[in-house]
Amino acid sequence: MGYLENLNSDRKIIEHAKMRLDILYFIGYDIDEELPWHSTLSRTRQLYGQEVFLELFRRVLKLCIDQGMVSGRRQAVDSAYIKANASLNSLAEKEVLEDAQTYSDELEANQDDDDLKKKTISYLRRKKIEQHHAWKAKQYEGQHKFSKEVMESESESRPKFLSNYTHYSTTDEDARISVKPGKPRQFNYTAHAAVDTSHHIITNIQADYSDKRDSQSLAQVVEQTRANLQDNAMAMDEVLADSGYSSGEALAYLEAQNLTGYLPNFGKYKPQREGFIYNKEKDQYECQQGNKAILPYKSTSTDTLGFEKKSYRSSSKVCKNCPLRKQCIGQKATYKKIDDSIYKPEYDRMHQRMQSSHAKHMMRLRSSTVEPVLGTLINFTGMRRIWTRGIKNADKSILCAGIAYNLKKYIRYINRKRVSVCNALEKQRLLTKTTELLTNLELNRTIRHYTTQILLTFL
Repeated sequence: MGYLENLNSDRKIIEHAKMRLDILYFIGYDIDEELPWHSTLSRTRQLYGQEVFLELFRRVLKLCIDQGMVSGRRQAVDSAYIKANASLNSLAEKEVLEDAQTYSDELEANQDDDDLKKKTISYLRRKKIEQHHAWKAKQYEGQHKFSKEVMESESESRPKFLSNYTHYSTTDEDARISVKPGKPRQFNYTAHAAVDTSHHIITNIQADYSDKRDSQSLAQVVEQTRANLQDNAMAMDEVLADSGYSSGEALAYLEAQNLTGYLPNFGKYKPQREGFIYNKEKDQYECQQGNKAILPYKSTSTDTLGFEKKSYRSSSKVCKNCPLRKQCIGQKATYKKIDDSIYKPEYDRMHQRMQSSHAKHMMRLRSSTVEPVLGTLINFTGMRRIWTRGIKNADKSILCAGIAYNLKKYIRYINRKRVSVCNALEKQRLLTKTTELLTNLELNRTIRHYTTQILLTFL
C-alpha cells in the first residue's frame, strides 16, 4: 500500500492509513481499531526472504502477460542510483594490513567473513589509491569550490576524494559511495530495471552495489529477466541498453547467449587507427604512410583499470628514419605501439550493427521505454530513497516498487478494456435498435403500398 501511495516510510504508511477509510476497509480494520506499531512493518518485512518478494513480482507479471501486455522479445535495460539509508557522517576508514601476504592469508582463513573484506585493505592497494587521489587533486587544482565537501558542522571538512576501497559506512556496510554529474556525493544502491517495449511492463528489477559498473551487472540482469519470462513460456531475443552497459565481457556474453544487443560502444573504442589498417589474417597493423612499418602482435597484458589488451609494436629500425616519425610517435620514442582490447572483434561487430537506421530507432525506443519507467518509480512509487539497510532489504524494497508499478499498469489496462467492451456493446445495441426501426418503417411502407393498390382495384 505504501508503494502504491508513494509512501516510503513505515511511519507515514501507518499515519496515512488511519485517515483513509478505503485502506482500513481493505486491510480489515474498523475506524476505532488501533493499527499496528510502525516497527511491525519493518520486522515483518525482514521475516520474509527475497524469494517471497520475487514470487509476488512474478505473479503480478503473469497477470500482465495473460492480458497480452508483454511480448517478451525485446527488453530495454537501464539503471539509476537510489539513496541508501546512510550518511557520509558514518564513514569509517578501513584497516590497512601492511603486508600483502598477511592480507591474502587473512582473506583465505575467513572466506565466509564478509565483514573482513569490507573493513580491511592491503597496503599496496591503499598506496595506489593515494597516488590516484593525488593525481586528481592536481588536476582539480584551482577549482576551490569543488575541492571539499562541507559537513554539517562548518568547523569540519571532509576530503572530496573518498573511495570505497579505503572507507565504508558503519551504518550500512553494503551501501557504496557514488556520484553522478550535478548530483551530491552520497551512499547509494543501484536499481537495474528491464522493461518490455510493448506496454512498458517491468519484467525484472533488482538492487546491486553502486560501485559496480553497469556492464558488470548486465549478465545478472539478463539471467534474472530470462528466468522471469521463462516461467511464462516466453523468450527474450533483443537487449537495448546505453553505453554504460557496454564492455568486452558484456558483448561476448550476449553473443554466447544468442541475444541481439543494441549497446553503443563506450568512448574509448576506436573503430579505426588513422594511417593504419588491420590485417585480420596475419593479426597485425600495417602503416600506410612513411616507411610502411608493420606492427605484429607482441603480447597481451592487463592495464591498471583491469582491462586486458593486445599490444602491436613496430620495429625501431623501420621507424628510426621515417619522415613522419615526429608526428607519429614523437621525438624520443623509437617505435610505434598500438593497444587493442582482446574483445575488439565483439566491439567491431557491435559498431557495425549500430550504424544502421534500425539500431538508431532501437536507441530511441530504449529511451522512450525504460527512462520514463525509472522516473515514475523514483517519483511516484516510493523508490527515491531506501529506508532499510543491507543489500537484501534494498532488493526487497525495489521489488515492491516494481510490483506496485506493474499493478497500476494492469488495473488501468483492464479498466480500459472494460470501458471499450461497454462502448462496443452500447454501439451494438444502438445499431440493433436502429435496424429494427428501419425495418418497421420499410414494412409499413410496403403495407401502405399494397393497401392502396387493393383500394384502387375495387374502385
